[in-house]
Amino acid sequence: MHTTERLVVIVLFDGVDLLDVTGPPEVFALHRRDQNAAAGYTVLLAAETNDPVTTSAGVRVLPDATFGEVAGRSIDTLLVPGSVETGADGRVRALTDPAVVTRVRELATASRRIASVCVGAHILAAAGLLDGKRATTHWSTAAQLAEEHPRVRVDADPIFIREGEVWTGAGISSCLDLSLALVSEDFGEAAALRVARQLVMYLKRPSGQSQFSVPLEPPSTTRRIEDLRHHIMDRIGERLTVADLAAYAHVGERQLTRIFKSELGTTPSSYIESVRVERARSRLESTDDTLERIASAFGFNTTDTLVRAFRRKLGTTPTEYRMRFRTGLGAAGT
Repeated sequence: MHTTERLVVIVLFDGVDLLDVTGPPEVFALHRRDQNAAAGYTVLLAAETNDPVTTSAGVRVLPDATFGEVAGRSIDTLLVPGSVETGADGRVRALTDPAVVTRVRELATASRRIASVCVGAHILAAAGLLDGKRATTHWSTAAQLAEEHPRVRVDADPIFIREGEVWTGAGISSCLDLSLALVSEDFGEAAALRVARQLVMYLKRPSGQSQFSVPLEPPSTTRRIEDLRHHIMDRIGERLTVADLAAYAHVGERQLTRIFKSELGTTPSSYIESVRVERARSRLESTDDTLERIASAFGFNTTDTLVRAFRRKLGTTPTEYRMRFRTGLGAAGT
């Protein structure tokens, strides 16, 4: 465990997402406060010039230094936030300014560790820093990242991924999870836990924690699949098979599988399991129901089936999930 001062450089540019810029420094500042001003992190916001940078929220941020001024320094962590635009069709696209990409590529050579926040992964990818690596980004731009950078192994599910000394984080508030993970690596989990308590956060959401929620999936393009989704939701506690769904939709089982793959990018069975996990984790967060009752309510039949589904979808167990994300009162279930 190191106790020396660590220089964190956060890249600034016009249109950058505000929380991506302000979230991590808050974590690092709280760590310093916890250490009573002992060794910790020094954070510098760097931009092309010293002029104020206008963020996506319209809030202006004043850089601490220019890219040229930090280029000769030894950087512990280079943190790259992102920026998006929304097209006339309502689709969100990540933006990458070639000049910013060039600067990031240059600064990366002097950095011990590199981390992207949200769609900042697109900038890392454009700089060639994610080639051959597994990486994540906000779910809304994951397809774009995979399409534009085929050498990157995009995984849109985890809230953050570490590949050696390159870290990528998912969307919005997960910048705090990633920052806490960096504190944990540098100063130990106990230090990160104290910061998490100050932030009133659970420590720590595992990197494999899913950033997805089934209801957040984009609407499908056909009325038939929407009808099937509602049918599944209404009967999630019942026995649901591919044959049952095919009969309900008046199609063959193979055709049903093709429809789900085309419309939702998954199989019918996997989608049913995702819905069940989603309903179960909501119940785990808000009630004292036992695992047996939850398994029965949402079609898992046995607690073993529930546990296996949680491991597949979320990389954790129902009990561990409840301990970390409990929102109600009372003791956790068994």
